[in-house]
This record gives sequence, C-alpha cells and structure tokens, in this order.
Amino acid sequence: MQNENLKNSQQGDRRALARIISFVENETDGYEEILEQLQIKKYVPIIGITGPPGAGKSTLINAFTKYLIDQKKKVAIIAIDPSSPFNQGALMGDRLRMSEHFLHPDIFIRSMATRGSLGGLAPKIFEVADILKSADFDFVLIETVGVGQSEVEIAALADTTVLVLVPEAGDEIQTLKSGVMEIADVFVLNKSDRDGADIFYKNLCALAHSNSKLDWETQVIKTIATTYDGMPELFDAICKHVAYQNRSNKKSFLLAEKALMAIKNQRTKNIVITDLEQKIKEEMQNENFNLYRFVKKYYV
Repeated sequence: MQNENLKNSQQGDRRALARIISFVENETDGYEEILEQLQIKKYVPIIGITGPPGAGKSTLINAFTKYLIDQKKKVAIIAIDPSSPFNQGALMGDRLRMSEHFLHPDIFIRSMATRGSLGGLAPKIFEVADILKSADFDFVLIETVGVGQSEVEIAALADTTVLVLVPEAGDEIQTLKSGVMEIADVFVLNKSDRDGADIFYKNLCALAHSNSKLDWETQVIKTIATTYDGMPELFDAICKHVAYQNRSNKKSFLLAEKALMAIKNQRTKNIVITDLEQKIKEEMQNENFNLYRFVKKYYV
C-alpha cells in the first residue's frame, strides 16, 4: 500500500504524498523501507526561511510562492509551527496567511509541529524534506518558528538560508550577528518602506561584506512582502547562492549532518525517556551514583 502511495506521490498525487509524510512522521512500521526507496532529486534546492517573530516570514513566503508560480515552478512548503501544549499538534495560525495557495495544483503546504524540539525545526523534518525532494517540485521552502538564535539548526538542512529582518531590528544587530546572523546566505530586509530601512540596509551590506568569503558575499535584498516588491531580486539572489553552493563543499557537509542525525535517531529509538527517568531514580538511591557510568551501558 505504502509503495503504491510512494509511486503516486512521485507522480504528483498530493493525497498520496500527504499519506507518505504522515507514515514517516509517525514512524509507522515499514517507514524506514520507504525512506530507503526514495529517489531524491539532487537539483531540487531546500530554501530555509528564518528570522525573529514579527519579521513577516509567512507573508514573505506567500509573496515569493506567488512569484515562483508565475514562473511556472512547482513549490512545496513546510511550515514549522509551535506545538500545542495540550495535544502536541501544530498551531497553524500563520497558515491562514497562505490561504490563497491551499488549493493551487502546483503548491503543496504541510504544517509540522516542533513537538518540543529545539532549534526551530520538527523532529522528522530531514526525512520529510527528502520525501518532497523525491516528488515533482522545483523548490522546497521551509519556514521555521522564529525562535531567535537557537534557530541555527536550519543551516544544517537548507541549501540556502534566508534570514528575514525588519528595520526595527537595527538596534539589535550587534546582538544578532553573534548568533543567527552568521547562518544567513541571503539577508532579506522586509517591510523596507518603514523608517530606518536605508540605514539598516547599509549596516547589513557592511556586515555581509565583512563576513564575505573568497567567492561569496551574502546578498542583501529589500522587500515589501505585502505588495510583492523585491520578489524577482530575491529569486535571483537565491538562484545565485544555489549555484554557488553546488560548486562548494557544503553539500557533503549537509549530508554528513543528516547522516549523523539519522544514526543518532536509530541508536536511541528504543530509549524511552520515562523508563530512563525511572531507572535513574532507582540508581540515585545509591550514594555512589554517577551519571556517566550510568549512561555508559547505553553506548553501542
């Protein structure tokens, strides 16, 4: 059944694609075999959209998706949402801003809950991204929850990381650049019609220049997502970076990161936190309890 769904999903069946993603997300028996059968298209870029809350990430994705569709591209969007504290499901308020795209045949939108995961991503995001890369899309866009400097995990997943900022963040640039600023491949100054935009733009350009590599300098793009301004420039900047990173060693580094995460998940899949807690409680009755001796029995 799942093999049929996989085949259909690769041929454009969106319902089959949704079923395959749920199958993998829930780690249903046989999901590993499905992952092993994926024929992942290397040329499909993953674009990570990150930035602080209020920067307009969802609105920007909405505008950029419209531009891509106008260019006859097929787009998959993964929107990482904070988990509900009650049922661990995704709180999908931001998806309302993308409502015009829900039924478009060339767009697939999937919300995923963080389920308490740190780094602004969801536990099965790497696998879901690969499922989408094996389908019939030209671009995969991933929006993180916007949790600030702990969001750097997106850099281990995305081929190109777009950091969205607004002019009001200008006073915080010294703090930002020590963390999340360093992961950006493209800076987007959204809401660039606001006061202070020109000064902040110059500061971003200076920062990009000071951190430039021998053959790449982070692009700085002005946008006004609500009016679709700056989308062609953003598209060009992303395409330039995708071409650059295909020539660099980043691809092998990303795959090494994904391999390490997959190995970790496989080795710890039978460890249940509640069982671990109970065993630690029992061991703590021994006054010579040592956490490092305790965990050593779990080494493979």
